[in-house]
Amino acid sequence: MDRVDVVIIGAGVVGLAIAAEIARKDRDLFVLEKEKAYGQGSSSRNSEVIHAGINYPPNSLKAKLCVRGNELMYKICAENGIAHNRIGKIIVATNENEVKEITRLMKQGVNSGARDLEMIDGGQIKKLEPYVEAIAAVYSPSTGILDAHGLMDHFYRKARKNSSIDPLILDTEVKGLKRKGDGFVVEMSSGGEPFSIESRVVINAAGLYADRVAEMAGIDVAKERYSIHWCKGDYFSLSGKPLARMLVYPEPPKDGSGLGIHATPDLTGRIKFGPNTYYVREIDYKVESNLDEFWNDIVKYMPAVRKENLHPDMAGIRSKLQGPGEPFRDYVIRHEEDKGFPGLINLIGIESPGLTASPAIAEMVKGIVDETL
Repeated sequence: MDRVDVVIIGAGVVGLAIAAEIARKDRDLFVLEKEKAYGQGSSSRNSEVIHAGINYPPNSLKAKLCVRGNELMYKICAENGIAHNRIGKIIVATNENEVKEITRLMKQGVNSGARDLEMIDGGQIKKLEPYVEAIAAVYSPSTGILDAHGLMDHFYRKARKNSSIDPLILDTEVKGLKRKGDGFVVEMSSGGEPFSIESRVVINAAGLYADRVAEMAGIDVAKERYSIHWCKGDYFSLSGKPLARMLVYPEPPKDGSGLGIHATPDLTGRIKFGPNTYYVREIDYKVESNLDEFWNDIVKYMPAVRKENLHPDMAGIRSKLQGPGEPFRDYVIRHEEDKGFPGLINLIGIESPGLTASPAIAEMVKGIVDETL
């Protein structure tokens, strides 16, 4: 049985970012992905936003890694020709109660380290976004958009360049993890054929299935509160004239399930709205939302949007640790040595701002790997 230094389970943006960060010519590394191409799950079904770090409690991993990731992301994109645009973002308030909430958000963002935040009034909003009706907004000029596929391509190329062999193994599903000596036996299936390898370190970056991988290794998922709740969000594209130049967000939902149905220009200027939030039990990427309800949320802050110009676009699913009606849950990124699993590094509940945070997450995991090997 082959023995390697590191196996990463999952080739989404986080798994690829980690591979790019830890790959070395003298380190045997494999990245396992059950799909036929990398980045087929949450990594390619999101708003492609470079977040500033406003919406997460200070000192949380989500806040710290988002703020650091924002800084790294612009640098990575600029240096490697990855399409991106620092278009800015406003979080708008349409009444006084919402003003109180976005004021709280701004203070939270400042305390978390988000840069260049500013409160602006209705007149300033009109100059930035003529079709938005709001009385105040938090303005974040350091928020932007990027080509998520281009970013993943970069991470893969970097991992390949820094490895002695191509580390990516596609169409390969992990079926089991068993402790053996100072590492793990990783049991897999590819094309219906089972095979196994030994690895000193296993990094669980399996996204929507990260809790199942942790359970395979022997973690008591219920006891550790590692169970993932699948939370779906739909997007509708806007035909006709684009009605926003920058990202426009409403006051986020009180339940903390998401950031609200927002206007998101892509790199071509095309606009889509979304995502909303609803919990599901099955992975299905069909757009299921009621158009009337979706449109009613949009016209609260952008009344010029016509319902007949909204068309089903795509859906994504978040891997949330926070279940329906539950309070904020932070990322789990930890070496499970204290639980009796030395060499197992779990990344669980890596939802938004996971795309933005991916290079910062990779830095963090590299530190753990270097201490372990």
